[in-house]
Amino acid sequence: MNNVLVAQSGGPSPVINASLLGVLDMCRSYPDRFGTVYAGYRGIEGVLKEELMILSDQPEEELALLKTTPSAGAIGTCRYKLHDEGSPDYARIIEVFKAHDIGYFFYIGGNDSMDTANKVSKAAEREGYPLICTGIPKTIDNDVGDPTFQLLDHTPGYGSCARYWALLMQNALEENRAISTSECVSVYQAMGRKAGFITAAARLGDPERKHPLLMFFAESNLTLEELSYKVNDMLVREGRCVVVVNEGFDTGASDFRHDGFGHVEYGASGITAMQAVVNYLNRQKLPVRGQATGQIPGVIQRSTAIFASQVDIDEAYAVGRHAVTVALTHGTGYMATIIRLPGETYQAGYSHVPLADVAGSERFLPQSWITPDQTDVTDDFIRYARPLIGDEMAQIPMENGLQRFARLFPLFVEKKTKPYIPAGL
Repeated sequence: MNNVLVAQSGGPSPVINASLLGVLDMCRSYPDRFGTVYAGYRGIEGVLKEELMILSDQPEEELALLKTTPSAGAIGTCRYKLHDEGSPDYARIIEVFKAHDIGYFFYIGGNDSMDTANKVSKAAEREGYPLICTGIPKTIDNDVGDPTFQLLDHTPGYGSCARYWALLMQNALEENRAISTSECVSVYQAMGRKAGFITAAARLGDPERKHPLLMFFAESNLTLEELSYKVNDMLVREGRCVVVVNEGFDTGASDFRHDGFGHVEYGASGITAMQAVVNYLNRQKLPVRGQATGQIPGVIQRSTAIFASQVDIDEAYAVGRHAVTVALTHGTGYMATIIRLPGETYQAGYSHVPLADVAGSERFLPQSWITPDQTDVTDDFIRYARPLIGDEMAQIPMENGLQRFARLFPLFVEKKTKPYIPAGL
């Protein structure tokens, strides 16, 4: 039972495949401990359907490109929720593991994915199956962990998303300065259902606060009327304004669609926070010439590697490797973590926590990092987030003027079990 299965779940990130490569490389460095490395195609759904891709036999040049390949297109992802212990899905997972001698299971994802990993680990224990299950953190939202940032300082993917917003805001502020006589308010919507870490990253594009930038977080609990008042006040003082609004900012809308975990899917729902803000501002009489316009970068912020942080790439790869060490050293039921080492200069360290401590967890932007007027972040946040975006552009492989992504071959195992329809579909 020494074969390895690695899979991904939830929304992708610019560096998710760097963690995948980290797991693969570390496993291959222990040929006496690990056998074939498989990937569950499209996460736990692929496991349930016995769709296992053989990673060990992929071309080396394609595998090396995983480190700078964004999204999860290489092996796919899913948003499939494992339900209570009575679900037949658990017996099916163990059946597939037994059929292919899987002794190690690594699951890359956010808080819901860690819940899935924890459930699989417990299911194996109930069945007496010798499985070592280890989680690997991933989410651009940075909402996995505890409020004190001791269990996990930040999640792989956040640094690259923060870099995207820093560069986007730097350019958006220049654009707004140019066209403000016509479009005095530019509204942008950032991802982050209930947590404002991505919205806060906009400040990294103007850390010295030289431009009229306002941020409205999911944590601020402001109303549209209060938002409008603050925007108008900025317009009176500066004549223009750039607004970044959290996708989870409460605009009073109720027409929402939800994913398998019950989370709002803002991209599939009705009116967005950005559109609600733009509509509300334009219904009022703005105190200066012009109107409000809006933009939603959407999934681009989680799937674009050209703006990736080299720090983020390196840490995502390192935490993937560290997860293998955790599995070998501590056994089942843990998640590999990134911690911040003490000292004036930023340096990452790697540790681990029980999956149960982070499964389904939610972490929010601390109120101490939000200014009293609820429209900006403090210097403490800047000191926290600035090292994560790095100093230089990442070295992204190019070919014929385009990014060169990993393209894995569809090498799948021969199925040994009967066809199965996941219980949640």
